[in-house]
Amino acid sequence: MKNSIPVVKNKTYEVTITGMGFQGEGVAKLDNFAVFIPGAIEGEIVETKILKVEKKFAFGKLMRVIKPSSCRTNPKCNIYERCGGCNIQHLSYDGQLAYKTNRVMECINRIGKVENFIMHPTVGMEDPYGYRNKVQLPVGVCNNTNNNIAIGFYAQRSHEIINMNVCYIQDEIADEVVKITRKWMRNNDVEPYNEEDGTGCVRHIMVRKAFKTGEVMVVLVTNGKELTAKEQFIEVITKNIEGVTSIIQNVNTNKTNVVLGKKCITLWGKDTIVDYIDKFKFNISPLSFFQVNPIQTEVLYNKALEYAGLTGEEIVFDAYCGAGTISLFLAQKAKKVYGVEIVPEAIKDAKKNVKENKVDNAEFIVGEAEKVIPELIEQGIVADVVVVDPPRKGCDKKLLEAIAEMAPEKIVYVSCDPATLARDLGVLVDLGYEAKHIQPVDMFPQTSHVECVASIHRK
Repeated sequence: MKNSIPVVKNKTYEVTITGMGFQGEGVAKLDNFAVFIPGAIEGEIVETKILKVEKKFAFGKLMRVIKPSSCRTNPKCNIYERCGGCNIQHLSYDGQLAYKTNRVMECINRIGKVENFIMHPTVGMEDPYGYRNKVQLPVGVCNNTNNNIAIGFYAQRSHEIINMNVCYIQDEIADEVVKITRKWMRNNDVEPYNEEDGTGCVRHIMVRKAFKTGEVMVVLVTNGKELTAKEQFIEVITKNIEGVTSIIQNVNTNKTNVVLGKKCITLWGKDTIVDYIDKFKFNISPLSFFQVNPIQTEVLYNKALEYAGLTGEEIVFDAYCGAGTISLFLAQKAKKVYGVEIVPEAIKDAKKNVKENKVDNAEFIVGEAEKVIPELIEQGIVADVVVVDPPRKGCDKKLLEAIAEMAPEKIVYVSCDPATLARDLGVLVDLGYEAKHIQPVDMFPQTSHVECVASIHRK
């Protein structure tokens, strides 16, 4: 029987890139058989070597660009091709924004089968570098360096740490913390964590910088409470890092991919740092969820507030409310906001945040949104507007059904994954709603991730 797969592993092919995948990779078709090629751009003719063949698609390595796209650019980072922190830095910023707009549109049309809405161009940044206010870097054993210490991002689809000195998407202060920590570890024989056997001390470095106040938090994640030369660490950080107000040791002894453990020890300074989103003040601990791009967060939340169209008379449900950041924005113009979140620690932070900002018309409830919201409805509390900001997996279908049964005039959907947004829009259309506007916002330049706000109205 003839093999219907038109490509052979380790063989090289000249192909035309006809599309781009969800990870920013180029997609070519050979006899209608898809080949995914990281680093290739739609419209290019490239040479690719086939690395892996599956039944319905294959993965290729970009060997040579024969005809480049006008959107191709030289990556700023010299370890870009090995590091897993960014994946579309080879694409011009205009090209990145167009890719994200097209990706959202394609998902909503293909997955959700939703049409007749206004698709807005992705809102970009004036400067698409240095935007991250938080970075978490693994620390591990590296046999290719003199002192056996690797600090950086993981290579794509692996746990190999790519040693780095500079990262262009994070604040420069984090680069300085990495250099100081590496030197401190070498000078004081502090062992990096060995993932294979669970030995060693320092597992991760986390740096948070408050963009509006300039306060800096440095967190060492350690494999146990013991920390050699902690006084020396405090000294070199406080002397050399401008704005540092908090040095924390976080203890994580579990064999896990989760970065932070539950125990935090304040080595120096405050337990938290303070930052603002718009006019709202937030106390941020090592364990707090806080959006990593504060500039675009304001854009995203103000767009959600605009789509909610509040007049001061509305009851609003904020499902998956987290630490209540969107709830605070909504409370400015709503009669009452009910925030629902399954994580107790997040609700604890939300209650602190409303108190800190003297907001008295927001109430927070711990529990699964798909259970809590029907309970609120049974109590006679009915929302005029519902805002959902679910995790990457999207909304539970029971929640969407409960919302539709309540029949609010408007739903505002804040999404971090166009595919699950599209799926849930399809469900809401079947339940009597229609999408009016979709606004992508570029929260993560140089990566394929994109956030969206969708305006949804009852038919």
